[in-house]
Amino acid sequence: MQWIVLGVIGVWYGVASLVTIALYARDKRSARKGRWRVSERTLHRWELFGGWPGALVAQRLFKHKRRKQSYRRVFWMIVFLHVAGLALLLRLMR
Repeated sequence: MQWIVLGVIGVWYGVASLVTIALYARDKRSARKGRWRVSERTLHRWELFGGWPGALVAQRLFKHKRRKQSYRRVFWMIVFLHVAGLALLLRLMR
């Protein structure tokens, strides 16, 4: 049962991460072309939904959203919440 739960969580994180990477790519492309941007709220929402690993990859890959401190602060709070939640879940499953 534990492996099933962890597998479902892993798949969810993977799918959410792919969506988040795509959103970061779209936002970076739009920023370069002076077009409509993906809102920070949308990016944070997908990070919160489980796409934070993808956001971390996208930030490095596209060199995007790495300087704005207010954005980074919220991002790292989301990462902390997820890591703490996963640690708690693993502890409860033992």
